[in-house]
Amino acid sequence: MIAFVRGQVAGVTLTSAVLEVGGVGLELMCTPGTLAGLRAGQGATLATSMVVREDSLTLFGFADEDEKSIFELVQTASGVGPKVAQAMVAVLSPDDVRRAISSDDVKTLTRVPGIGQKGAQRIILELKDRIGPPVGPGVTPAAASAEPWRDQVHQGLVGLGWSAKDAEKAVDAVAPDAGDAPDVATLLRAALRALSKA
Repeated sequence: MIAFVRGQVAGVTLTSAVLEVGGVGLELMCTPGTLAGLRAGQGATLATSMVVREDSLTLFGFADEDEKSIFELVQTASGVGPKVAQAMVAVLSPDDVRRAISSDDVKTLTRVPGIGQKGAQRIILELKDRIGPPVGPGVTPAAASAEPWRDQVHQGLVGLGWSAKDAEKAVDAVAPDAGDAPDVATLLRAALRALSKA
């Protein structure tokens, strides 16, 4: 898997950029927003996601890791391929995608070419518990910034298959046990016990 590409921009087209890396020109499919920040002859680093098909290997380039993670996550919804996922990060910021999915905002999602009413509802249904809250500037996650353990335990529970709502309840339930130097592994086990009793 190619996580990122760093090199000199050899060329920019309407839909892609070519970065020269060790004498090899790699073509990366990029959104207009990402392409706008690239200049031929200058160095650039792009987060990348490789999509492998029977007849092709396509490298998609992103301005940052957040955009890349949303691109990869939305493809896990049925009916969403790389083209629609790329259109989504082109039209909406990662936080706009998170907000639209977590607040059942079908209208915002249907602004993306290739996503109709039913497609938007399916994306919301399949990703709502996995998308997470907005994380960008101007967002003040209640206690997460002050207590990083909360976020780690929450992510651990969601990763184990619990819904975001249940995970949040379990984190709140074990919060009194956190103390001054919380041990994430112990708190995660306590949260799992709380969930199994519920």
